[in-house]
Amino acid sequence: MSNTIIQVKNLVKTYGTFEAVKGISFDVNEGEIFGLLGPNGAGKSTTLEIIETLRDKTSGEVIVNGFNLDDNPNEIKKIIGVQLQASGFYPGLNLVELINLFAGLYNEETDPIELLGKVNLVDKAKSKFKELSGGQKQRFSIATTLINKPKVIFLDEPTTGLDPQARRNLWDLILDIRKQGTTVIITTHYMDEAEVLCDRVAIIDNGKIIAINSPSQLIDDLVESGFERPIQVKKANLEDVFINLTGFTIRED
Repeated sequence: MSNTIIQVKNLVKTYGTFEAVKGISFDVNEGEIFGLLGPNGAGKSTTLEIIETLRDKTSGEVIVNGFNLDDNPNEIKKIIGVQLQASGFYPGLNLVELINLFAGLYNEETDPIELLGKVNLVDKAKSKFKELSGGQKQRFSIATTLINKPKVIFLDEPTTGLDPQARRNLWDLILDIRKQGTTVIITTHYMDEAEVLCDRVAIIDNGKIIAINSPSQLIDDLVESGFERPIQVKKANLEDVFINLTGFTIRED
């Protein structure tokens, strides 16, 4: 039986009279990829930011690897990795310098070239972040989440705007991170992505969790309810055609 690494109990977040998160509860198992899915404004990003210690909660309880958010937020910060957006990187520093900077902030000994090798960016070691393509920026951003050897990493829509090759390459990277024993929490608007990557997903709407299970089980439950697609589902989709014709190799700008 898997150990629980994150526990969220009756989490509430209000802004004045607006209740963004309405008493949600869920657990995340150690070593799984767990997806938070929902439309814009559903409350998933707010929930993640609370767990990440970046936003205060109104009420409820959050426990990460045994540490209570109310009592030990600094201990939680030490064991998590959070994907930064582009604005989080100093434009004048190259990738090696950026890794050394973040390693210093974490007080960690890190080999920048080894870390860049994990995300296939060794050849860009001396390049500045602003000089990277979209896929390269996302891979580097994920690399920075690994600097402090975290138990849990948080990825917020990591493949948005990427071309099919870069997107699937990032899927492989995320799966490989999970194979190393790291728990991954991910948000995405791509349901095929969640279906491929996630062991379990929680679907949030209007600040409440309306379903939680494995993607496969959620699909089976829908089919058993009598749902039928209006057209026959094909064995491949247009993205598969694109990848098959153009190849899996990433095209860097």
